[in-house]
Amino acid sequence: MSEDERTGPVHDVVIVGSGVAGLSAAVYAARADLEPLVLEGPEPGGQLTLTTEVENYLGFPEGIGGMELIQRGKAQAERFGAAFRHATVEDASFDDRPFELSLSNGETIHTRALIVASGASARWVGAENEDELMGYGVSTCATCDGAFHRGDDVLVIGGGDSAMEEALFLAKFADSVTVVHRRDELRASEVMARRALEHDDIAFRWNTELLEIHGSQDDGVTGATLISHPDGRPTEKLEAGEDVDSQAVEVGGIFYGVGHVPNTEYLEGTTVDLDSDGHLATLEGMTTETSVAGVFGAGDVMDPDYRQAITSAGTGSMAALDAEQWLDERDAVADAAAVAELEADD
Repeated sequence: MSEDERTGPVHDVVIVGSGVAGLSAAVYAARADLEPLVLEGPEPGGQLTLTTEVENYLGFPEGIGGMELIQRGKAQAERFGAAFRHATVEDASFDDRPFELSLSNGETIHTRALIVASGASARWVGAENEDELMGYGVSTCATCDGAFHRGDDVLVIGGGDSAMEEALFLAKFADSVTVVHRRDELRASEVMARRALEHDDIAFRWNTELLEIHGSQDDGVTGATLISHPDGRPTEKLEAGEDVDSQAVEVGGIFYGVGHVPNTEYLEGTTVDLDSDGHLATLEGMTTETSVAGVFGAGDVMDPDYRQAITSAGTGSMAALDAEQWLDERDAVADAAAVAELEADD
């Protein structure tokens, strides 16, 4: 960390986000003596803290709890000198250097390099008990949790590509998969829709929505209440006072496939490029660099495709390495300019 007459303390690296991507970046940046500051955000640890058991993260053959994995990662980063602050970025400016970040606690901080690892938030549907049972049979990631439901009857909520991907993956493990969609036709691409519709183990409940989830944290998901209306969007019909059909079903798991929203609100209107869905856009090739030199991306915030803990950790380390190299190059240029100025004065 350096001092600047105009701005006061300037961090070498600030990392926005404390999920697997942010923690991995913090470990690498701290080991490079960059003394990173990690801004933990409104939900420290990110989506992995909602996963009770992680079985596909390398090095844990018996599996590990999502919260424990995050806690271990934070302790590892702190061991090497990373600092953590419970704050959210509300606004960012990249017009001048160092970059300026306005935080939710009213503080303004400055940094030479920024690693954006603020993740993406899965959309929930608002069903009763989803808060209590998320991670206990309710999931937003079939790849993460599908293997826990071998032999179960499961529901997939949604009608787009995300839902079809979830259903097709779950069909490898579950005894039956039922896609619940509030309309009478899918929003998914033609290819994905055809694959799901033609699959022998995937059924569809049209014009239907999930109203309530049954079960407990001890027993997991045991069932659900579904409502339907011939004109679709039954929840809206119910709220408008119209009659809807209601049915209780027994299921062992419920998967939300209604998409993810990248946490990039604080980057909107800045000079950092975002794609049409709001994901942080990185440059072509094997890099985490963005349209603004000194800003790097890692994890789900820039990855709409894989969204796995292991890939997030990988891009986190890449972002830290890219940031370290970029800072070294800038320092080398500054040193060369200083030498040239001294020689000119002589």
